[in-house]
Amino acid sequence: MNEYLPYLIFGLTAGSIYGISAMGLVLTYKTSGVFNFAHGAVSAVSAYVFYECCQVRGLPWPIAGFIAVFVFGPLAGLILERMAVQLAKVTVANRIVATVGLLVCILALAGIYYGPNSTFVFESFLPSEAAFTISGVAVSWDNVVNLAFGIALAVALWLFFTFSRLGLQMRAVADDPDLLDVAGVAPAQVRRLAWVIGSMLAALSGVLFASAQGQLDINLLSLLVVQAFGAAAIARFTSLPMAFVGGIIVGLAQKIVAKLIVGHDQLQGIDLNVPFIVLFIFLLVASKNSLVEAGRTIKAQAPRPSLFPPQVRTVGYAALAVFALFVPHFGFVGSHLTAWSQAVAAMVLFLSLGLLVRTSGQISLCHIAFAAIGASTFAHTQSDGLPWVVSVLLAGIAVVPLAALIAIPAIRLSGLFLGLATLGFGIFIAQYAYPKSYMLGGGVIQTPRPQFWGMEDDKRYYYLLLAVTVLAIALVVSIERSRFGRLLRGLGDSPTALVTVGVSINVTRALVFCVAGFLAGISGATTASLFRSSSIDTYNYVQSLLLLAVLAISGRRTVPSAVVASLLLYVVPNYLDNATAGYWLQFGFGFFAIVAACASSGGVGRWIDRLTAISGAAPDAGSGVPAPGEPTSRLAARTGDVSRVSVRRDRVRRGDSERERVLAGAGADEGRH
Repeated sequence: MNEYLPYLIFGLTAGSIYGISAMGLVLTYKTSGVFNFAHGAVSAVSAYVFYECCQVRGLPWPIAGFIAVFVFGPLAGLILERMAVQLAKVTVANRIVATVGLLVCILALAGIYYGPNSTFVFESFLPSEAAFTISGVAVSWDNVVNLAFGIALAVALWLFFTFSRLGLQMRAVADDPDLLDVAGVAPAQVRRLAWVIGSMLAALSGVLFASAQGQLDINLLSLLVVQAFGAAAIARFTSLPMAFVGGIIVGLAQKIVAKLIVGHDQLQGIDLNVPFIVLFIFLLVASKNSLVEAGRTIKAQAPRPSLFPPQVRTVGYAALAVFALFVPHFGFVGSHLTAWSQAVAAMVLFLSLGLLVRTSGQISLCHIAFAAIGASTFAHTQSDGLPWVVSVLLAGIAVVPLAALIAIPAIRLSGLFLGLATLGFGIFIAQYAYPKSYMLGGGVIQTPRPQFWGMEDDKRYYYLLLAVTVLAIALVVSIERSRFGRLLRGLGDSPTALVTVGVSINVTRALVFCVAGFLAGISGATTASLFRSSSIDTYNYVQSLLLLAVLAISGRRTVPSAVVASLLLYVVPNYLDNATAGYWLQFGFGFFAIVAACASSGGVGRWIDRLTAISGAAPDAGSGVPAPGEPTSRLAARTGDVSRVSVRRDRVRRGDSERERVLAGAGADEGRH
């Protein structure tokens, strides 16, 4: 038992921090319906604020803590609440896109401010002396403070939400905001306070986590939200006290597993992924009644018809094909040909992601993990002497079983919970499987180019990649035009309608994940072969989030969006000589992903209407522009009434003219008689 005591003590300390973070995450989700995937990034920023104030500026730690928690926390909450108002009117997939875009923005801002190396030593501000001992094991004061503070917060929040009037209002705004509005309480104000409290909890957990780790790392701190996933799952994403208890359970389980796997090399990394394992098991065994998403269910809007006629689109596609054929010979390409080749290979990856997100309405935050599996399979089969084409095909096939494994929660879930499952799966693969010898190993693995037709030449290999991409485009287009494609669009529009006509949506979801995984594996293999080697650093899990953010701003059609997204992500940065410009470009990807998500259901249009009203312009009543302070719906009703009156007047006039012609014809007949 003494051997386990240090692990239990550390587990309680870490678990209390996880619980604090999970309480903030659950609070904001249950009151707004927006699950903040950037919750961990908010925690990271607060830790950096504390670091800047305390260790860089020399302020005392109480003042630095006050600024990080009670100044930055509420400010972040107010900003996030404004974004959540717009996201309440969009689909769950777009809510995920927006919060992922926010995470990308925060990571980019860290790179802009600190440069590529944003890892620093974080000096603990809590006393580390031994407070007491248990069976000879010392318990330090910082361990006691973290646990006691977490318990006090959980109890205080439970009392607040159970007995206070404002706490009851926060619980009511999650259940029925309209009823709360009828009772004379503004739901917006209640949600705003909930976001402020939730962001303060995120800020506090970030400072405590950095102090416990003794390290300030933007990527490590952003992963804090993943630890909160498991705790929130134990709380069924609804109960704040259970979220804290879930954090304690996850922390203890992590440390106990870490003790059990000591000396077992093949099990190293399992302890880091305990939160995901807890989350995955919960998603598999929990009843569907306990997996009801908070917030209103918004139906996705169908893509608007193209502005160009079919003939113009055909000419445009032909011009694009000709351009792609002559890319290696353009003067502005030159030394940038590798970036163009990478973009061509990545088009297959974006086609795979677009087939899931655009066509079938599913979500995937683990596509880089699929590509990594394809790359590692390609490397190992090449080392065994298999032909290049066979290795590429096996790379795609190797991803299919894991894609089918991800399809298991996709069969039961959709939207938010599927996004959580795929993100956790991607992080699990990165932390556990990447370092293993059967995948990427600890160093660099060789991924050679084919030995036929002089493929060592970059231009020739570019044409090979282009041929693979054309085949992938043909496959995706044929799928979208087939009965399977119609089923996928129906799956994204109304799964219930498919069930009523006798279609198995479970099989459809499993098949689309398998096809998407196959294409992602192909892309991973061809990209790895382009660079002749691969390593763990090539497939950071954050890249999956960046893929989704870039796809969100690249259009709503599967093939054109794949082309645009690949050029934006791989070609444009290659022409930027300044490293900071690359971070600004990444920030732009995240920012415009947020804008695109908010605009998906007309949110930006409503915001422009408000600005027009505030500007004081008084448009003409029939112009179709709202007058200052006049709601758009009221204007639509008024202009609709005017149009109906005009239609009736025109009908009367046409009726009078027709009657006159009939009477005139009858008079002429009488004259003839």
